[in-house]
Amino acid sequence: MTQKTLELVDRASDRKVSLPVRPGTIGPSVVDIAPLNRELGVFTYDPGFGATAACESRITYIDGDAGVLLYRGYPVEQLAEKSTFTEVAYLLLHGELPSRKQIDEFTSSIRHHTMINESLLRFFNGFHYDAHPMAMVSAVVASMSAFYHDTMDIYNPRQREIFAHRIIAKIPTIAAAAHKHALGQPYVYPRNDLDYCSNLLHMLYAVPCEPYEVDPVAAQALDLLFILHADHEQNASTSTVRLAGSTGTNPYAAIAAGISALWGPAHGGANEAVLTMLEQIGTVDNIPKFLSQAKDKTSHVRLMGFGHRVYKNFDPRAKIIREMCHKVLSRLGRSDNPLFELALRLEEIALQDEYFIERKLYPNVDFYSGIIYSAIGIPRSMFTVMFAIARTVGWVAHWQEMIADPAMRIGRPRQIYTGPTRRDYREIGSRA
Repeated sequence: MTQKTLELVDRASDRKVSLPVRPGTIGPSVVDIAPLNRELGVFTYDPGFGATAACESRITYIDGDAGVLLYRGYPVEQLAEKSTFTEVAYLLLHGELPSRKQIDEFTSSIRHHTMINESLLRFFNGFHYDAHPMAMVSAVVASMSAFYHDTMDIYNPRQREIFAHRIIAKIPTIAAAAHKHALGQPYVYPRNDLDYCSNLLHMLYAVPCEPYEVDPVAAQALDLLFILHADHEQNASTSTVRLAGSTGTNPYAAIAAGISALWGPAHGGANEAVLTMLEQIGTVDNIPKFLSQAKDKTSHVRLMGFGHRVYKNFDPRAKIIREMCHKVLSRLGRSDNPLFELALRLEEIALQDEYFIERKLYPNVDFYSGIIYSAIGIPRSMFTVMFAIARTVGWVAHWQEMIADPAMRIGRPRQIYTGPTRRDYREIGSRA
């Protein structure tokens, strides 16, 4: 097979450089730009890294134009229909769907790592009563390195595996403790007889004074949301985990960095913003006025939950989650939920508007996920925490892939400098 190259010529110096073109198994090829600086002394300029492949990965594939999302080659629609979050977690970590023995062993390991050290649990008492749950979760995850430092040799495959099981198992316990701290309620310990999402719901809502029955539909909805949020290629938080991890820092610090990046409203906080938007619209009658404002670039009004940085077609996750939204609200007796009815009408009107059609602004996964979270009783302050629980699996998979790559190098983006040229220091008395 002939190696493809792209040849560039610097007309000022009449120098040439050949850039290798590397194909992926599917999707666009990439141009290896490493020779540019070495041969021509220039960098590429790509604000936001929208056209830059920062790494090679075998985990997740997205075709934004076709609306395709694959985990290790499997369409997310198939996994959402037939799999479970725990099985998807195994797939992302190991690259293949597990056998019965493998999933039983993996599930057992996760269930028996769910408790956190009592001293770590007492950390929550140091936070103010109204501390944001994301602040608590990111801080506690970072502090885990002080408790599990005996298995943090990042170059030891067995220790990497132990870390992976620990963080995936304990992140729901940490998240639930943050929620209980905000409520002033006693912390609820995990139960190893429950599945991953049922255990999380139990820790979130159970109280010592009465029994708590987990609603199977709520657990199923949460499991589906976690599958859809498990990974999404090189997004901002995943790239943050990779960049932090490339320094050789301990894995808990790298995951805490990802949690902090996810906290941004343009990333993990978008589903909360959708509910806020729907409340601001108020009624169906106000939709036309709102959409007119959203189309006015001077109004600063944004249509939240529509469009995506990568997807230029319908977000495949939105199609799946829309059906679950109906099921949850119907099961919980909230089919007449005004926000949901408003969301459906907003979607219908926006998808018939030429302005949004031309710009391919379709509903994304955030458009419905916040409504589901709200329906099963999760407060808005916890929405991004739920996202972090699911995405932890993807972060760990990417971190493991990067650390195991012999070609790994510390991340070091460059820049185009537009500040002052060289100038000499002047004594304070001679300055204007």
